[in-house]
Amino acid sequence: MTSMQPTRPGRPDPRQAQLAAAMSGAVDLAAVKARSEAAARAAAAPPPSAEAPAGAPGSAVVDVTEATFQAEVLDRSFQVPVVLDLWAEWCGPCKQLSPVLERLAAEGGGSWVLAKVDVDANPALAQGLRVQGIPAVKAVWQGQLVAEFSGAIPEEQARQFVTELVSATTGGAVPGGEPAEQEPDDDDPRLDAAEAALERGDLAAAEAAYRSILDAEPDHPEASLALRQVQLFRRADEAGPDALAAADAAPDDVAAQTRAADFLLGTGNIDEAFARLLDVVRRTAGEDRDRARTHLVELFAVVGDEDPRVGVARRQLMAALF
Repeated sequence: MTSMQPTRPGRPDPRQAQLAAAMSGAVDLAAVKARSEAAARAAAAPPPSAEAPAGAPGSAVVDVTEATFQAEVLDRSFQVPVVLDLWAEWCGPCKQLSPVLERLAAEGGGSWVLAKVDVDANPALAQGLRVQGIPAVKAVWQGQLVAEFSGAIPEEQARQFVTELVSATTGGAVPGGEPAEQEPDDDDPRLDAAEAALERGDLAAAEAAYRSILDAEPDHPEASLALRQVQLFRRADEAGPDALAAADAAPDDVAAQTRAADFLLGTGNIDEAFARLLDVVRRTAGEDRDRARTHLVELFAVVGDEDPRVGVARRQLMAALF
């Protein structure tokens, strides 16, 4: 039986029969570990710099290939938001948009990174990112796709896109040069307290413990990931098995659908949870559609992009939205 406790890489999972019995199989902890390792690599890497030559690794403007995507986009996105500029030499509108984005990235001084991807030279990336046409711009934060647009837009709109992205993620802070002090200690007693609460099945105490860590250290990657899981466990527990019948009886009640999805994910039915919210996105509009989309993206974050089911569902979401 797979333990459901968020854990630190390299630490054995404490026994927690009650929680494991209720939530077995809900989330792949290997995915959580992989994302924690990505955050650790980002913490150990020097911050991006507008002073580095444009196109070089570590620059505010970097050319990205399939070989460097993990380091320069996914890992880097745990430091600052990364904006992908998907272009090709033959694309006229790309030649209008790219210089604008490059200028904005230089002005940003390392508060965000522009990652340029030649779709002709990197077809697997273009396919994986579901590029329908170019120019296409996609924003990545902490390993997750968070915003996008397509087509050449005026500089004012591009500036607004970047400004809102930075404001919603880091607030404009540029990573400092002391990553070692930010790395969590394997013997952190705060994490021990949270894990002890999970051992005894006290989800409320575990959530409070992880929140306390994040209040003192907002960028703590393991506490952040663990908190998302614990919050899902609590929602799934509160929803209960009746959530499915209630959602089926009220198909237009978005809140009922999100509770049912939480219960499904919490009991290990990941595909069913995703499918329920995707159905809501497909048949609703406006605020209801946005609520369902937002909740689905939150569930993606809990499971982690390393799980192939997330990739499938994310592509289905993109198709439903566009």
